[in-house]
Formats: sequence, structure tokens, C-alpha cells
Amino acid sequence: MRTQRWWRGFTGVTLVLGTMLAGVQPAAADEAFSWGVATAGFQSEGSAPDSNWKRYVDARTPAIKDPYGNAVDFRHRYAEDIARARDLGVKVFRFSVEWARIEPWQGQLDEAELAYYDDVVQHILDAGMKPMITLDHWVYPGWVAEQGGWGGDRMVGEWLANARRVVERYRGKGAQWITINEPTVYVLNEIRNGGLPWFKGLDMFGKLVDAHRQAYDLIHRLDPGARVSSNAAYQPPVEGLLDLTFVDRVKDKLDFLGVDYYYGASLDNLTAIHGITGEFWKITPQPDGIYYVLRYYARKFPNLPLYVVENGMPTDNGTARPDGYSRSQHLRDHLYWVQRAKADGMNVIGFNYWSITDNYEWGSYRPRFGLYTVDALADPALTRRPTGAVATFRALIRGGGNPANYLPAARPAFCSLVDPLGSCLNPAAYPGPLARLP
Repeated sequence: MRTQRWWRGFTGVTLVLGTMLAGVQPAAADEAFSWGVATAGFQSEGSAPDSNWKRYVDARTPAIKDPYGNAVDFRHRYAEDIARARDLGVKVFRFSVEWARIEPWQGQLDEAELAYYDDVVQHILDAGMKPMITLDHWVYPGWVAEQGGWGGDRMVGEWLANARRVVERYRGKGAQWITINEPTVYVLNEIRNGGLPWFKGLDMFGKLVDAHRQAYDLIHRLDPGARVSSNAAYQPPVEGLLDLTFVDRVKDKLDFLGVDYYYGASLDNLTAIHGITGEFWKITPQPDGIYYVLRYYARKFPNLPLYVVENGMPTDNGTARPDGYSRSQHLRDHLYWVQRAKADGMNVIGFNYWSITDNYEWGSYRPRFGLYTVDALADPALTRRPTGAVATFRALIRGGGNPANYLPAARPAFCSLVDPLGSCLNPAAYPGPLARLP
């Protein structure tokens, strides 16, 4: 992608005006910021027990393109992957505790699997990182599926019983808690894979809201001082409507808002349409969209800190993009706009890269998101090979982000549809001041 450097001269008045129009006060340069990486149970662990997703794979539902195999075997290689995260310099390691793994049969706990998660948490702590624990990353036990999953009457009660078990076990560890991963996509995937009839979609949203609200109170009782959230998968340009299904209904039960941003849309970039077919690598990245997502939520929820819980770039089976845009450029460019958001007064408190390794992207190994690439289908050794973004991420963390003179390799979009009115009528000043991310 070509570098847009022809706006270099628009500093001074442009930058001041851009900050004023943002509608927020500049953030303090030394405000705390968390650097992290992320992964998820079913996508990376392998050795999959019976679950809704194991059944979707076995049934070869339309979304399933590749056999699951053993994923990237995080279940037995977690120590080395956590060490890789430590060597990057991150201070947060996000993972999920899989309900299907620890309670494979109703009322019967698997002590060996609980011990495994105990050791994961201990390795994270020993590495000088804090755990970010996801209670539900779209997977529930097969016996729950037999009861109807989220379409059944017993789901919320069973779900909360598991949440209590996990929180009681890991309270006092300095964990941050994500109750439910990307609720809107969760519902869509359950319908698409046959786990829920379409006409029960709104009912599932209601149950997710109920589960989150009760879990929020439960966590604050059991683990005082811990921060609790859910992460919204930003879907331009319809997120305002999607927020009505979940985020707007739990806004009083969030300690920060988790944001996942992968794809933008604009009048000169409508390639996000490839997401419908799952060909995510064909989407032209739009890094400036992350700025507008953060600004949208900073205005909507002015009292809530914002945390980028997931951001990353897929490649097609690890091959270079035809346009030459690299994972390192993608990472630097998105962090440029996070730094711009901080400089314009948005209270952004963290950034997690998705993901530490390639993994099973809900039916396919073809989209490769990992800082470390793994050929899960062709390499029985599941060798972790560093991409160029490993050194880039390490340097960004060490330097507190991009240097002040950095300009993105990807040009800003023309009239971003991430926040249509805000970004079209009030585009971010470019180039602009960059806040340091200590």
C-alpha cells in the first residue's frame, strides 16, 4: 500500500483544530497502558473435548473448511508460548478457561484440566504478566448442547455456576475478566452452525445480557478490585444498531469497554465484503478506522476507559499480501492511530495483539493471524516460526509506541464508514501528535 506523506505540512493549526473537534481533553502522557497478546481455548489448545464447536466440526457444518486436528496444541505447549509473550515485553496474556474442558460431564469436574489451567495462570504470573481471563469464548460443553445450549432454559444458571467456579479459583491473581467474547458474533455463529434456530437470536442476546450482568456482580463480590468487561467486535457501519443488542444493555456493568477492531469500510474501500465469505485476507486494511472506533465510544461512554482487546491482520496461509503490506506495517499503523487517539484525549488503557500464534479460525486454518506462524495442517511438529512483526512489536513496546515522526504506510481512508458522520464530517487531523504508550 502506498504511503501517504503528502499531508506532512498540515501541522500547527490543523493539529490544534483536530484536537478541539475531538471533543475530549488531551490524555496525560504518563497514563497507564497495558500491552498484551491474546489467544483462545478451542482455537489453540487442541485435544478438544466434547463441545458445541467439536460437534460443529464433526458434523462439517457449512462454516467448517478444515478438520480441527490438534489445533496448535497450546494445551501442551503453553509454557513455551507464554515465554514467547514474556520475551516480547507484554504485561497481559489473554486466554480462555474452557467450560467444556473442566466440566466435560454435568457435575463432574476434570481435576487434571483444572490443574492445567492452574499452571497456565502460574506461568503467566511467573513471567511478570497479568492474566486476562475470558469466561466464554463461544464454547460450551456437549452436555449443555444437549439441553439446547443458549436456546435452553437452564443455560444462564449453568453458565453462572461455571463462572463462579472459575472466578473463585483465580481470584486474587490480579486478573482482568472478559465475561463473553464478541456477543454479536457469538449469536451469529450459533445460528450459522445450527446451535440455535434463527428465531431465538434475540432470546440469546437477552440471556447473554443476563449472564454478563450477574457475572459482573459476582466477580466484584469474589474478586474485589478486578476489572470486568466484554469485548465488542466493531462492525462498520452498523455498530450503532448492534450495540442495542448487548453493549447498550450492560453499559452500567462495565469497568472498561473492550473493543475488537479488524476491518474498516470507507467510500474508497469496500473490501470488507470479503468477510462474508470468510476470505479475510482479501480485505484491504484500514488502520485509521481504529481511531474512529475509539472516538465513537469515547463520546458514547465518556466515563469508560477503552481497551483494544483484539487487533491483528490475517494472511492467506502465511503468504505475503499481493499489495506488499506487511504484518509489521499493519501493527505500526494501527498503533499510530491508537497513539493519535490518546493524544486527542481518549482514555485508551491497553492493546492486545491477536494472536500470539496462528490458530483455528472457527472452521479454517487458512487465515493466519499469528505473530508466530504455525502450519497446523502440514507440519506435524507444529513449529512456531516468528514473523517480522515479532521484532516490530518488541520494539514498539520498548519505545512506548511509534516515534513522533512516524507516518503510516497505509493512507487514511476517504470518508471512513466506521463512524460515518463523525469521520466524514470531522476527520482526524493527519499527521497529528502521537502520545507515548508507557
